[in-house]
Amino acid sequence: MSFFRRKAKESSLNASSDSVECASVSSKSTSTSGISAKPGLIKRHVPFEEPLNPIKPPSFDLTPEQEQKYKQVLEYFQDYATQEIPVNDSSGAPKHAMTEEEKAWLTKECFLRYLRASKWKVDNCIKRIKETLIWRRTFGIVNIPGHTDETKLITPQLVEIENETGKNLIVGYDIDNRPCLYLRNGYQNTSASIRQVQHLVFMLERVIQYMPPGQDTLALLIDFKAAPAHLNLSFKFPSLGICKQVLHILQNHYPERLGRGLFTNIPWIGYTFFKMVGPFIDPYTKSKTIYDQPFENFVPKEHLDKEFNGILDFEYIHDVYWKEMNAIGDKKRAVFMTNYEKLGGGIGLSEYDLRREHVST
Repeated sequence: MSFFRRKAKESSLNASSDSVECASVSSKSTSTSGISAKPGLIKRHVPFEEPLNPIKPPSFDLTPEQEQKYKQVLEYFQDYATQEIPVNDSSGAPKHAMTEEEKAWLTKECFLRYLRASKWKVDNCIKRIKETLIWRRTFGIVNIPGHTDETKLITPQLVEIENETGKNLIVGYDIDNRPCLYLRNGYQNTSASIRQVQHLVFMLERVIQYMPPGQDTLALLIDFKAAPAHLNLSFKFPSLGICKQVLHILQNHYPERLGRGLFTNIPWIGYTFFKMVGPFIDPYTKSKTIYDQPFENFVPKEHLDKEFNGILDFEYIHDVYWKEMNAIGDKKRAVFMTNYEKLGGGIGLSEYDLRREHVST
Protein backbone atom coordinates (compact mmCIF):
# COMPACT_ATOMS: atom_id res chain seq x y z
CA MET A 1 0.00 0.00 0.00
CA SER A 2 3.01 2.28 -0.07
CA PHE A 3 2.86 2.84 -3.81
CA PHE A 4 0.43 3.58 -6.59
CA ARG A 5 0.89 3.01 -10.25
CA ARG A 6 -1.62 3.92 -12.96
CA LYS A 7 -2.71 1.34 -15.52
CA ALA A 8 0.24 -0.22 -17.31
CA LYS A 9 -1.39 -1.24 -20.56
CA GLU A 10 1.89 -1.73 -22.39
CA SER A 11 3.71 -3.40 -19.56
CA SER A 12 5.15 -6.87 -19.73
CA LEU A 13 4.89 -8.37 -16.27
CA ASN A 14 4.46 -11.95 -15.27
CA ALA A 15 2.71 -11.68 -11.92
CA SER A 16 1.75 -14.69 -9.87
CA SER A 17 -0.03 -14.93 -6.56
CA ASP A 18 2.30 -17.76 -5.57
CA SER A 19 5.50 -15.75 -5.91
CA VAL A 20 6.55 -12.68 -4.00
CA GLU A 21 9.14 -11.50 -6.49
CA CYS A 22 7.59 -9.74 -9.49
CA ALA A 23 9.16 -8.57 -12.72
CA SER A 24 9.60 -4.86 -13.39
CA VAL A 25 7.03 -2.93 -15.38
CA SER A 26 8.06 -0.69 -18.26
CA SER A 27 5.57 2.09 -17.56
CA LYS A 28 5.34 5.28 -15.58
CA SER A 29 5.06 4.82 -11.86
CA THR A 30 4.33 7.16 -9.00
CA SER A 31 5.44 6.52 -5.45
CA THR A 32 3.09 7.50 -2.64
CA SER A 33 5.55 6.99 0.16
CA GLY A 34 8.87 8.39 1.16
CA ILE A 35 9.86 5.04 2.63
CA SER A 36 12.66 3.58 0.57
CA ALA A 37 13.17 -0.10 -0.06
CA LYS A 38 15.20 -1.90 2.59
CA PRO A 39 16.94 -5.26 2.61
CA GLY A 40 14.67 -8.08 3.72
CA LEU A 41 11.49 -6.56 2.38
CA ILE A 42 9.15 -8.83 0.43
CA LYS A 43 8.20 -7.31 -2.90
CA ARG A 44 4.62 -8.00 -3.97
CA HIS A 45 1.96 -6.73 -6.37
CA VAL A 46 -0.91 -9.17 -5.81
CA PRO A 47 -2.99 -10.51 -2.89
CA PHE A 48 -2.04 -13.48 -0.73
CA GLU A 49 -4.16 -16.59 -1.22
CA GLU A 50 -3.75 -18.10 2.25
CA PRO A 51 -3.03 -16.95 5.82
CA LEU A 52 0.25 -17.67 7.59
CA ASN A 53 -1.27 -19.42 10.59
CA PRO A 54 -2.67 -22.97 10.55
CA ILE A 55 -6.29 -23.52 9.56
CA LYS A 56 -8.56 -24.53 12.43
CA PRO A 57 -12.05 -26.08 12.28
CA PRO A 58 -14.80 -23.83 13.67
CA SER A 59 -16.06 -24.31 17.20
CA PHE A 60 -19.76 -23.48 17.49
CA ASP A 61 -20.26 -24.17 21.22
CA LEU A 62 -24.05 -23.92 21.14
CA THR A 63 -26.23 -24.40 24.18
CA PRO A 64 -29.11 -26.90 23.87
CA GLU A 65 -31.53 -23.97 23.47
CA GLN A 66 -29.39 -22.37 20.76
CA GLU A 67 -29.05 -25.70 18.96
CA GLN A 68 -32.83 -26.06 18.94
CA LYS A 69 -33.27 -22.55 17.52
CA TYR A 70 -30.70 -23.27 14.84
CA LYS A 71 -32.64 -26.40 13.85
CA GLN A 72 -35.83 -24.34 13.59
CA VAL A 73 -34.18 -21.91 11.18
CA LEU A 74 -32.59 -24.75 9.21
CA GLU A 75 -35.88 -26.61 8.81
CA TYR A 76 -37.68 -23.43 7.76
CA PHE A 77 -35.23 -22.70 4.97
CA GLN A 78 -35.05 -26.31 3.83
CA ASP A 79 -38.70 -25.85 2.89
CA TYR A 80 -38.34 -22.21 1.78
CA ALA A 81 -35.60 -23.15 -0.68
CA THR A 82 -38.09 -25.27 -2.64
CA GLN A 83 -40.31 -22.25 -3.29
CA GLU A 84 -40.10 -19.47 -5.85
CA ILE A 85 -39.31 -16.05 -4.38
CA PRO A 86 -39.53 -12.49 -5.82
CA VAL A 87 -36.77 -11.55 -8.25
CA ASN A 88 -36.50 -8.07 -6.67
CA ASP A 89 -38.07 -5.94 -3.96
CA SER A 90 -40.59 -4.14 -6.17
CA SER A 91 -44.29 -4.63 -5.52
CA GLY A 92 -45.74 -7.44 -7.60
CA ALA A 93 -42.33 -8.61 -8.82
CA PRO A 94 -42.32 -11.96 -10.64
CA LYS A 95 -40.97 -14.97 -8.79
CA HIS A 96 -38.16 -17.36 -9.62
CA ALA A 97 -36.74 -20.49 -8.02
CA MET A 98 -33.66 -20.12 -5.87
CA THR A 99 -30.40 -20.67 -7.71
CA GLU A 100 -27.78 -23.17 -6.54
CA GLU A 101 -25.60 -20.19 -5.61
CA GLU A 102 -28.34 -18.87 -3.31
CA LYS A 103 -28.85 -22.27 -1.71
CA ALA A 104 -25.09 -22.60 -1.15
CA TRP A 105 -25.15 -19.19 0.57
CA LEU A 106 -27.56 -20.61 3.18
CA THR A 107 -24.87 -22.29 5.27
CA LYS A 108 -24.81 -23.32 8.90
CA GLU A 109 -22.55 -20.37 9.67
CA CYS A 110 -24.91 -18.03 7.81
CA PHE A 111 -27.85 -19.11 9.98
CA LEU A 112 -25.76 -18.72 13.13
CA ARG A 113 -24.58 -15.23 12.14
CA TYR A 114 -28.15 -14.07 11.65
CA LEU A 115 -29.30 -15.78 14.85
CA ARG A 116 -26.62 -13.99 16.86
CA ALA A 117 -27.43 -10.68 15.16
CA SER A 118 -31.13 -11.29 15.97
CA LYS A 119 -30.32 -12.07 19.61
CA TRP A 120 -31.48 -15.65 19.00
CA LYS A 121 -35.02 -14.61 18.12
CA VAL A 122 -36.00 -17.15 15.48
CA ASP A 123 -38.77 -15.17 13.78
CA ASN A 124 -36.59 -12.08 13.44
CA CYS A 125 -33.70 -14.18 12.13
CA ILE A 126 -35.87 -15.78 9.45
CA LYS A 127 -37.28 -12.39 8.44
CA ARG A 128 -33.80 -10.89 8.09
CA ILE A 129 -32.44 -13.76 6.00
CA LYS A 130 -35.43 -13.58 3.65
CA GLU A 131 -34.92 -9.83 3.27
CA THR A 132 -31.25 -10.35 2.47
CA LEU A 133 -32.04 -12.98 -0.16
CA ILE A 134 -34.31 -10.49 -1.96
CA TRP A 135 -31.83 -7.64 -1.47
CA ARG A 136 -29.03 -9.68 -3.05
CA ARG A 137 -31.22 -10.20 -6.11
CA THR A 138 -32.30 -6.55 -6.22
CA PHE A 139 -28.82 -5.09 -5.74
CA GLY A 140 -27.25 -7.21 -8.46
CA ILE A 141 -25.14 -9.65 -6.46
CA VAL A 142 -27.12 -12.66 -7.66
CA ASN A 143 -27.94 -13.12 -11.32
CA ILE A 144 -31.46 -14.43 -11.92
CA PRO A 145 -31.62 -15.60 -15.55
CA GLY A 146 -34.14 -13.65 -17.60
CA HIS A 147 -34.78 -11.13 -14.82
CA THR A 148 -31.56 -9.44 -13.72
CA ASP A 149 -30.56 -6.33 -15.66
CA GLU A 150 -27.04 -7.29 -16.73
CA THR A 151 -25.99 -3.62 -16.86
CA LYS A 152 -26.63 -3.45 -13.10
CA LEU A 153 -25.08 -6.81 -12.20
CA ILE A 154 -22.16 -6.16 -9.85
CA THR A 155 -19.16 -7.39 -11.81
CA PRO A 156 -15.44 -6.52 -11.93
CA GLN A 157 -16.13 -4.58 -15.12
CA LEU A 158 -18.90 -2.48 -13.55
CA VAL A 159 -16.83 -1.25 -10.59
CA GLU A 160 -13.27 -1.38 -11.95
CA ILE A 161 -12.97 2.39 -12.44
CA GLU A 162 -13.60 2.85 -8.72
CA ASN A 163 -10.44 0.92 -7.86
CA GLU A 164 -7.99 2.36 -10.40
CA THR A 165 -6.21 4.20 -7.59
CA GLY A 166 -6.18 1.21 -5.25
CA LYS A 167 -8.47 2.88 -2.74
CA ASN A 168 -9.79 -0.55 -1.67
CA LEU A 169 -7.34 -3.43 -1.34
CA ILE A 170 -7.44 -7.05 -0.23
CA VAL A 171 -3.93 -7.80 1.01
CA GLY A 172 -2.86 -10.31 3.64
CA TYR A 173 -4.47 -11.92 6.68
CA ASP A 174 -4.49 -10.84 10.31
CA ILE A 175 -3.23 -12.92 13.23
CA ASP A 176 -6.60 -14.68 13.46
CA ASN A 177 -6.64 -15.66 9.75
CA ARG A 178 -9.09 -12.93 8.77
CA PRO A 179 -8.52 -11.55 5.26
CA CYS A 180 -7.64 -7.85 5.40
CA LEU A 181 -9.67 -5.33 3.42
CA TYR A 182 -8.05 -1.90 3.31
CA LEU A 183 -10.10 1.25 2.71
CA ARG A 184 -7.86 4.23 1.84
CA ASN A 185 -9.93 7.38 2.01
CA GLY A 186 -7.11 9.53 0.66
CA TYR A 187 -7.16 7.73 -2.69
CA GLN A 188 -10.69 8.73 -3.65
CA ASN A 189 -10.90 9.08 -7.44
CA THR A 190 -14.64 9.40 -8.11
CA SER A 191 -17.61 11.50 -7.02
CA ALA A 192 -20.28 10.17 -4.68
CA SER A 193 -22.63 7.81 -6.51
CA ILE A 194 -24.37 4.46 -6.24
CA ARG A 195 -21.37 2.96 -8.02
CA GLN A 196 -19.21 3.73 -4.97
CA VAL A 197 -21.61 1.66 -2.89
CA GLN A 198 -21.62 -1.10 -5.51
CA HIS A 199 -17.82 -1.09 -5.44
CA LEU A 200 -17.69 -1.55 -1.68
CA VAL A 201 -20.25 -4.37 -1.84
CA PHE A 202 -18.23 -6.00 -4.61
CA MET A 203 -15.08 -5.86 -2.47
CA LEU A 204 -16.98 -7.27 0.52
CA GLU A 205 -18.15 -10.20 -1.57
CA ARG A 206 -14.58 -10.71 -2.79
CA VAL A 207 -12.98 -10.57 0.65
CA ILE A 208 -15.53 -13.12 1.90
CA GLN A 209 -14.32 -15.46 -0.83
CA TYR A 210 -10.78 -15.02 0.53
CA MET A 211 -11.80 -16.32 3.96
CA PRO A 212 -10.01 -19.60 4.76
CA PRO A 213 -11.82 -22.64 6.17
CA GLY A 214 -12.82 -22.00 9.77
CA GLN A 215 -12.96 -18.20 9.50
CA ASP A 216 -16.12 -16.27 8.60
CA THR A 217 -15.16 -12.72 9.57
CA LEU A 218 -12.94 -10.07 7.98
CA ALA A 219 -10.48 -7.47 9.20
CA LEU A 220 -11.30 -3.96 7.99
CA LEU A 221 -8.29 -1.61 8.01
CA ILE A 222 -9.18 2.02 7.33
CA ASP A 223 -6.33 4.44 6.63
CA PHE A 224 -7.18 8.15 6.46
CA LYS A 225 -3.75 9.22 5.29
CA ALA A 226 -3.92 11.54 2.28
CA ALA A 227 -2.32 10.47 -0.99
CA PRO A 228 0.68 12.56 -2.13
CA ALA A 229 -0.32 15.89 -3.65
CA HIS A 230 1.19 15.11 -7.05
CA LEU A 231 -1.34 12.31 -7.57
CA ASN A 232 -4.07 14.95 -7.56
CA LEU A 233 -6.52 12.74 -5.69
CA SER A 234 -9.24 14.03 -3.40
CA PHE A 235 -9.38 13.58 0.34
CA LYS A 236 -12.90 13.91 1.61
CA PHE A 237 -15.19 11.99 3.85
CA PRO A 238 -18.14 10.29 2.18
CA SER A 239 -21.48 12.07 2.40
CA LEU A 240 -23.76 11.27 5.32
CA GLY A 241 -26.25 9.79 2.85
CA ILE A 242 -23.67 7.38 1.41
CA CYS A 243 -22.52 6.44 4.92
CA LYS A 244 -26.06 5.69 6.07
CA GLN A 245 -26.67 3.54 3.00
CA VAL A 246 -23.42 1.61 3.49
CA LEU A 247 -24.04 1.11 7.21
CA HIS A 248 -27.56 -0.13 6.48
CA ILE A 249 -26.17 -2.68 4.02
CA LEU A 250 -23.38 -3.83 6.33
CA GLN A 251 -25.55 -4.18 9.41
CA ASN A 252 -28.60 -5.72 7.76
CA HIS A 253 -27.07 -7.88 5.04
CA TYR A 254 -23.58 -8.70 6.36
CA PRO A 255 -24.25 -9.22 10.09
CA GLU A 256 -21.47 -10.57 12.28
CA ARG A 257 -18.98 -10.31 9.40
CA LEU A 258 -16.71 -7.71 10.99
CA GLY A 259 -14.13 -9.45 13.14
CA ARG A 260 -11.91 -6.43 13.64
CA GLY A 261 -12.06 -2.81 12.44
CA LEU A 262 -8.86 -0.79 12.65
CA PHE A 263 -8.63 2.97 12.04
CA THR A 264 -5.38 4.87 11.64
CA ASN A 265 -4.10 8.34 10.65
CA ILE A 266 -7.39 9.88 11.73
CA PRO A 267 -7.48 13.67 11.18
CA TRP A 268 -9.18 15.87 13.77
CA ILE A 269 -12.21 16.28 11.54
CA GLY A 270 -12.49 12.51 11.43
CA TYR A 271 -13.62 12.33 15.04
CA THR A 272 -16.34 14.87 14.28
CA PHE A 273 -17.37 12.69 11.36
CA PHE A 274 -17.52 9.61 13.60
CA LYS A 275 -19.83 11.49 15.99
CA MET A 276 -22.15 12.22 13.07
CA VAL A 277 -22.38 8.61 11.91
CA GLY A 278 -22.16 7.09 15.39
CA PRO A 279 -25.93 6.94 15.96
CA PHE A 280 -26.27 4.76 12.86
CA ILE A 281 -23.70 2.17 13.98
CA ASP A 282 -24.96 -0.81 15.95
CA PRO A 283 -23.32 -1.84 19.26
CA TYR A 284 -21.78 -4.99 17.77
CA THR A 285 -19.94 -3.02 15.09
CA LYS A 286 -18.80 -0.42 17.62
CA SER A 287 -17.41 -3.16 19.85
CA LYS A 288 -15.14 -4.39 17.04
CA THR A 289 -13.53 -1.02 16.21
CA ILE A 290 -10.06 0.02 17.38
CA TYR A 291 -8.71 3.54 16.89
CA ASP A 292 -5.12 4.57 16.22
CA GLN A 293 -3.40 1.40 17.40
CA PRO A 294 -0.54 0.08 15.24
CA PHE A 295 -1.65 -2.34 12.55
CA GLU A 296 1.43 -4.42 13.41
CA ASN A 297 -0.31 -5.44 16.66
CA PHE A 298 -2.91 -7.31 14.64
CA VAL A 299 -1.34 -8.32 11.30
CA PRO A 300 1.77 -10.53 10.86
CA LYS A 301 4.69 -8.47 9.57
CA GLU A 302 5.00 -10.78 6.53
CA HIS A 303 1.49 -9.68 5.44
CA LEU A 304 1.81 -6.02 6.45
CA ASP A 305 3.20 -3.20 4.35
CA LYS A 306 6.40 -1.41 5.38
CA GLU A 307 4.36 1.78 5.78
CA PHE A 308 2.83 0.16 8.87
CA ASN A 309 6.13 -1.39 10.09
CA GLY A 310 5.67 -4.66 8.24
CA ILE A 311 8.19 -6.25 5.87
CA LEU A 312 5.89 -6.27 2.84
CA ASP A 313 6.92 -3.93 0.02
CA PHE A 314 3.54 -3.75 -1.72
CA GLU A 315 3.16 -1.81 -4.96
CA TYR A 316 -0.28 -1.26 -6.46
CA ILE A 317 -0.28 -1.68 -10.23
CA HIS A 318 -3.92 -1.62 -11.21
CA ASP A 319 -3.87 -3.87 -14.28
CA VAL A 320 -1.82 -6.49 -12.43
CA TYR A 321 -3.59 -6.39 -9.08
CA TRP A 322 -7.17 -6.17 -10.34
CA LYS A 323 -6.80 -9.13 -12.69
CA GLU A 324 -5.11 -11.37 -10.10
CA MET A 325 -7.35 -10.35 -7.21
CA ASN A 326 -10.42 -11.32 -9.20
CA ALA A 327 -8.83 -14.52 -10.55
CA ILE A 328 -8.05 -15.70 -7.01
CA GLY A 329 -11.58 -14.87 -5.85
CA ASP A 330 -13.10 -16.70 -8.81
CA LYS A 331 -10.94 -19.75 -8.10
CA LYS A 332 -11.98 -19.82 -4.45
CA ARG A 333 -15.62 -19.41 -5.42
CA ALA A 334 -15.28 -22.33 -7.84
CA VAL A 335 -13.87 -24.51 -5.01
CA PHE A 336 -16.82 -23.48 -2.82
CA MET A 337 -19.41 -24.44 -5.44
CA THR A 338 -17.60 -27.64 -6.46
CA ASN A 339 -17.59 -28.77 -2.83
CA TYR A 340 -21.26 -27.82 -2.56
CA GLU A 341 -22.03 -30.27 -5.37
CA LYS A 342 -19.71 -32.97 -3.96
CA LEU A 343 -21.44 -32.75 -0.59
CA GLY A 344 -24.83 -33.23 -2.18
CA GLY A 345 -26.01 -29.62 -2.16
CA GLY A 346 -28.92 -28.55 -0.03
CA ILE A 347 -29.22 -26.13 2.86
CA GLY A 348 -27.11 -25.79 6.00
CA LEU A 349 -23.71 -27.11 4.88
CA SER A 350 -20.69 -25.85 6.81
CA GLU A 351 -18.52 -23.16 5.24
CA TYR A 352 -15.52 -25.00 6.67
CA ASP A 353 -16.20 -27.94 4.36
CA LEU A 354 -17.20 -25.74 1.43
CA ARG A 355 -13.95 -23.73 1.54
CA ARG A 356 -11.53 -26.67 1.85
CA GLU A 357 -9.34 -27.41 -1.15
CA HIS A 358 -9.88 -31.18 -1.00
CA VAL A 359 -13.21 -32.57 0.11
CA SER A 360 -14.10 -36.25 -0.13
CA THR A 361 -17.63 -37.22 -1.07
